[in-house]
Amino acid sequence: MLKFLQTLTGIDEPLIPDPYFEGGGYHEIKPGGVLKIHTDFSTNSITKLDRRINLLIYLNKDWEESYGGHFELWSKDMIKCERKILPTFNTVAIFSTIPLSHHGHPNPLTCPPDRSRKSLALYYYSNGRPANEISEDKLTTFKGRKDVGRDVIPKTTREIIRDFIPPIILKALKSRKN
Repeated sequence: MLKFLQTLTGIDEPLIPDPYFEGGGYHEIKPGGVLKIHTDFSTNSITKLDRRINLLIYLNKDWEESYGGHFELWSKDMIKCERKILPTFNTVAIFSTIPLSHHGHPNPLTCPPDRSRKSLALYYYSNGRPANEISEDKLTTFKGRKDVGRDVIPKTTREIIRDFIPPIILKALKSRKN
């Protein structure tokens, strides 16, 4: 699998899967939810390796176009959506983690209340990357689409993390600090 991904993407450096699923793993978004357009963090905070590849596997059986939730890749100037992928069961999206890979699903899900958009996110890293792919911005950065008012409401990294971590885990982490 790793050799296949290297060949597919043209990455020369050996790829390493993320054993910690930092930011990856199972993702679920409920009706009305969005994932604003963003660029991803570029360095794993645990291993300090460079994040190179995102591989998303969609887990949504019988997903209808009208539900929305398309995975969108946006132009570097954020003027237009270049590609849209409907998140249907067993669909895979693979893309490079570089400073210009703006992606997300910015429009609210319109699926029925008993449905949700599910995916498995796998990240692959390397020890180093080409100089032209190095970014000063190492954190996930949300981007506003052109001609869409208040598309992004600024949040701190801590607030974003709180949105994704289940309350029971937050409680356990807080108790460890005390």
